[in-house]
Amino acid sequence: MTQLASGANDNVPSFLAMTRRLALVLFEGFQILDAAGPIAVFEIADRFARSDAYEMVLLAPKAGWVASSSGAAMAAEALGEGPYDTLIVAGGEGTRSTLNETELIPWLRAQAPLARRVASVCSGAYLLAEAGLLEGRRCTTHWGRSDHFARSYPGARLEPDRIWVRDGNVWSSAGITAGIDLALALVEDDLGEAVARRTAKQLVVHHRRPGGQSQFSELPEVGGTQGRFGPLLDWARERLAEPLPVERLAERAAMSPRHFARAFRAEVGVTPAKAVERLRLEAARLRVEGGRQPIDQVAEAAGFGDAERMRRAFLRAFGQPPQALRRAARG
Repeated sequence: MTQLASGANDNVPSFLAMTRRLALVLFEGFQILDAAGPIAVFEIADRFARSDAYEMVLLAPKAGWVASSSGAAMAAEALGEGPYDTLIVAGGEGTRSTLNETELIPWLRAQAPLARRVASVCSGAYLLAEAGLLEGRRCTTHWGRSDHFARSYPGARLEPDRIWVRDGNVWSSAGITAGIDLALALVEDDLGEAVARRTAKQLVVHHRRPGGQSQFSELPEVGGTQGRFGPLLDWARERLAEPLPVERLAERAAMSPRHFARAFRAEVGVTPAKAVERLRLEAARLRVEGGRQPIDQVAEAAGFGDAERMRRAFLRAFGQPPQALRRAARG
């Protein structure tokens, strides 16, 4: 078992002095940042809490070195008896084969009721769902898996455009780096905002991207030059101030609106309307954070039409109105 580094201090509040036993579950083909990100968060938080706040163990269906999808490996113990304070399941390409793992899914079913909370990073949500832990619960996963996840587990209340979601004692996060956001939220829940803030500062990441904030790391994916619709999205980006209904996009793509909408969603991962909104958000955010142009003019230039419509879009996507992002950018 790996004890995270800490410095003893008898003069800390009782809620900080408590040691929480964390289990991070790995499997062959896990995404290494799904594990390394939360590990770093808990290590640094433990240091700033000045107590033995966390004790972490890495678990896997078989003891030994567990290879990630990149080939880099981590050493893990075999699945053991709890209870654990927190169970965190990593994600990655290996979830596809791990769903058929004869030992891991029953183990999750048995251990989850004994834990104070259960969490998943990225496609680790598949393993929680397969174990029946997301039935009737709000959850999220990587945006690229959302359609498949929703079809596979209709009983889960998927919120595909969220960085992390908490439903009672079950937490889930979106893709890869969102595992750091999730871990920071868990730290804040345990040790308070001050420790979480210092941890984020040490990691050189945002102190807190709200769970309700859109997975806007997806935005750069929309409008790339790769794929059949890359040129079309680049064309749209140059005309954001103009109306861009699906009919106009379909005409540009030389396809019927119905066929275009289906093909676009299958390839890009979002509807044409959602893609256009994200291109507008991308453009508007750069203007908001990087200049002094009045907000209503930014809204018009980006194609939102009016400032109120843009404000609502910013709240959905970034969890903050344009003015707050501008203030934050100016420090």
